[in-house]
Amino acid sequence: MSVRRRILGAAAGAAGIAVAGTAVGVARHRRVIARRGAGDATPFGSLRSKPITVVADDGVPLHVEVDEFVPDDSGRRRTRGSAQPPLTVVFCHGYALNLDCWHFQRAGYRGLVRAVFYDQRSHGRSGRSTLGHATIDQLGRDLKQVLDEVVPEGPVVLVGHSMGGMTIIALAEQHPELFGDRIAGVALISTTAGGLDPSRILLPIVPLSIGGEITHRAVRLLGRGHKSVDRVRRLGRSVATVATDLFAFGDAVPAAYVDFVDQMLSDTPFEVVAEFFGSFRLLDKFHAVAPLAEVPTAVICGTADRLTSVGHSRKLHANIPGSTLLECEKAGHMVIMERHDQVNAELDQLIAAAAGLVDTR
Repeated sequence: MSVRRRILGAAAGAAGIAVAGTAVGVARHRRVIARRGAGDATPFGSLRSKPITVVADDGVPLHVEVDEFVPDDSGRRRTRGSAQPPLTVVFCHGYALNLDCWHFQRAGYRGLVRAVFYDQRSHGRSGRSTLGHATIDQLGRDLKQVLDEVVPEGPVVLVGHSMGGMTIIALAEQHPELFGDRIAGVALISTTAGGLDPSRILLPIVPLSIGGEITHRAVRLLGRGHKSVDRVRRLGRSVATVATDLFAFGDAVPAAYVDFVDQMLSDTPFEVVAEFFGSFRLLDKFHAVAPLAEVPTAVICGTADRLTSVGHSRKLHANIPGSTLLECEKAGHMVIMERHDQVNAELDQLIAAAAGLVDTR
């Protein structure tokens, strides 16, 4: 069955939105086209839905927002059969960001699919984690809790950027049985399953010019005096903004993009930055990506990513049979903003492939 699913998923991805071969698929694609450019016309941070609180297994409250699917004028559901739950796309954000980082994806898909956005623990509007639970493995368990409570039925596509991709891989290690069953598709964006130089991911936040074990000790030391570090970061905003531009983006982007990302980074207390830092150093989960071969999987990255370099995405692609790889030329780590049209087009293909896989079951 797994081989059959992979063949069907590959065929669906090649066929794109027309995979279902139905008028509904064509109508949805036309709506997707009509929404292109919606993010540029929408102020950053303005997309909101009624908040939902999901309590993690250790008691940390997670802030969740759901954009519900809105049928087209004919009233037809996007998925086949009126009794079938709609496909849900769950977005997992990265380190020191929050759910607002998905601005262009949220604007592009609003109403077209059921979409779930949530703030990772200690980030955004979610509650603070204890030090012992500020780990990638815990983020995997948090994602499972969100799925259980907010997406109790129906097929799911998981989309993760940076630490969010690591979250999905942690879930795959913990619950491989979900992939090919509940989970019908995966996108891994600007991420890795291991072998990361942790000092790289600090550069947009605290541009330290040290590496390895020295960086690890320095972060622990700075974490103890996190309030002072936060004050210095606020006073040095001009330096921080330049660092964000250099290390979060690869090409020239509008100033508003840089300011938006810089604000998310600045809003994340350095204590949180320090607490999660050790998890990246210990990350070693390439052995855990095998379940992703059971479903259509898209690997996306920028060729100028200075934080999780393109080699990480190429290695993920090589370790996930049947996956696709999109390399966005000259784009940096925030490829979800910098090349949002390309990223959304790839997600269109993935969602179509996942929907086609569901329809053939």
